[in-house]
Amino acid sequence: MDALLQSYLAIIVFLAIALVIGLGLLVAPFIVAYKAPDVEKLSAYECGFNAFDDARMKFDVRFYLVAILFIIFDLEVAFLFPWAVAAKSLGWFGFWSMMIFLAVLTIGFVYEWKKGALEWD
Repeated sequence: MDALLQSYLAIIVFLAIALVIGLGLLVAPFIVAYKAPDVEKLSAYECGFNAFDDARMKFDVRFYLVAILFIIFDLEVAFLFPWAVAAKSLGWFGFWSMMIFLAVLTIGFVYEWKKGALEWD
């Protein structure tokens, strides 16, 4: 039983350190923060000037399309790194499957480009 508990000691130490660091980061701002609010500090800040429009206005769909494009190509890069590391061991099947993956992403990118999702008027 002692050996079993000793094998969990590293996990308990790790959790204790994580708890101390987490609590320290939660408490530190309340201890260190400067507590002298004035009108300027409590005012809304938006690019150096006061907000001039309603915060609940609708966004243009192009913002979402660009965000989706960013996610798609970010995931593409995330899949390219492990593929590049294991490219020799994958053989021709791995090569052509990645080329098909890249072709599908390229077709999607061209479609978005032709639709004008990247145009800012």
